[in-house]
Amino acid sequence: MDRKRRSGRRTVVLTTVRCVLVAAALVAAYYLLPLDSAFTATSVLVLLGGLVAVALLMGWQVRGIVSSERPRLRAMAALATALPLFLLLFATTDYLLDRSAPGSFSEAMSRTDALYFTMTVFSTVGFGDISPRSEPARLLVTGQITANLLLLGVAARVLVNAVEEGRRAQGGAE
Repeated sequence: MDRKRRSGRRTVVLTTVRCVLVAAALVAAYYLLPLDSAFTATSVLVLLGGLVAVALLMGWQVRGIVSSERPRLRAMAALATALPLFLLLFATTDYLLDRSAPGSFSEAMSRTDALYFTMTVFSTVGFGDISPRSEPARLLVTGQITANLLLLGVAARVLVNAVEEGRRAQGGAE
């Protein structure tokens, strides 16, 4: 029994380290990739493609959760991977919009400001210092709010269902 417990702890630690490394790599890419292009229709398509990629990633993860020996851990890892990608997609889009159409937001944004603004919208704490001013910025933020609600509601429910199905398949274990 002690060996099984140590193996379980090791799995939790390795999964946590993997999730932290994935999140760190995504944030590093956000800050290091050259984002010199203007906000164009291509930017919108890339954002939409990224959102589709997040949805596909979640779908792939759901399949893994159902067949996992540790469905709860796998679900947390899925969320820890998809959430940073989702948020960084919007931060990048906000940043590009601000660079190509100054005045879209209440103040000029650095990459950190764009990430901060994205987190403000995602966490629903409201707008304080940065707010959307132009119609394209307001449309973008409205789309993000809608996607946030979908991610929080639908994706969370799908992950919970996958965990429950995975536990049922194991006879209620974990």
